[in-house]
Amino acid sequence: MSIRPVRRMIKSKPTIEGAGVHLRRAFGFGSTSDFDPFLLLDDFRNDVPEDYLSGFPWHPHRGIETITYVLAGTVQHGDSMGNHGVISSGDVQWMTAGSGIIHQEMPKGDHAGRMHGFQLWANLPASLKMTAPRYQEVKSNEIPEITDDDGTHVRIVCGEFWGRRGPVDGIAADPSYLDVSVAPGRRKTLPVATSLHAFAYVFAGSGIFSNASGPLAVPTEGVGWLDTHPPEEADNRSLILFDRGDEVTVQAGEDGIRFLLVSGKPLQEPVAWYGPIVMNTQQQLRQAFDELDQGTFLKLGAKGEAR
Repeated sequence: MSIRPVRRMIKSKPTIEGAGVHLRRAFGFGSTSDFDPFLLLDDFRNDVPEDYLSGFPWHPHRGIETITYVLAGTVQHGDSMGNHGVISSGDVQWMTAGSGIIHQEMPKGDHAGRMHGFQLWANLPASLKMTAPRYQEVKSNEIPEITDDDGTHVRIVCGEFWGRRGPVDGIAADPSYLDVSVAPGRRKTLPVATSLHAFAYVFAGSGIFSNASGPLAVPTEGVGWLDTHPPEEADNRSLILFDRGDEVTVQAGEDGIRFLLVSGKPLQEPVAWYGPIVMNTQQQLRQAFDELDQGTFLKLGAKGEAR
């Protein structure tokens, strides 16, 4: 068995999206190769309603899938296919934009004003860029939960883990999307297929990833002989990008740790990306925006018509 070294650890950065929603971006709109097939991860945890209630009014997407996971509050969804729904604490919305969809996502806080959750964008391969759009809404009680003997708790949103499979299926990137909690002071090793790109995003507690109790691994990137700093503790809003290996190890801190563990098969295709549309070439990208201007963006099956 081979423990994945930490390739890079960074903090999510404040940004404003939609109609003025304050959030933190863990990665996105930069180099896509390290996180392939994933494009972007936004952390929209916020306790100030004025910073999120403006939401994400009607806007287009093409060529991607968006995965929204809510921890507190609600998100109301509507789209050009006629879908309407509300996801709340523990729920997931998985939307395949495919050939094109226009939708809105409007957040509302809970009784304490909290609106907490994450949105992940996954790229679609060239062969599926123009597939028919699809919308999946998964309620919290449909998501398998496993508690190991040492108290480690895992919610399986997507993919297979410890013999259980998450409810979201038919996703091009064949991803695994896990919500993992490790008890204070515990060291836990979790399997991740070697062929997949993988990252973790911490949103409660803290811990050290890699082989925390063993010798320091040989650095894989950006470390010179003058570097005398051992692996840092990852805490709230830390993004950890892993290198190759078939398992991830974390040593939880004194308050335990909770994090997303996400992995997927890299597409290794060219990316042409502007705003909400992600294609493979600049010509395809220009065509998408021309179709938006001309009113031909939505294809058959994307406007509620029978396929």
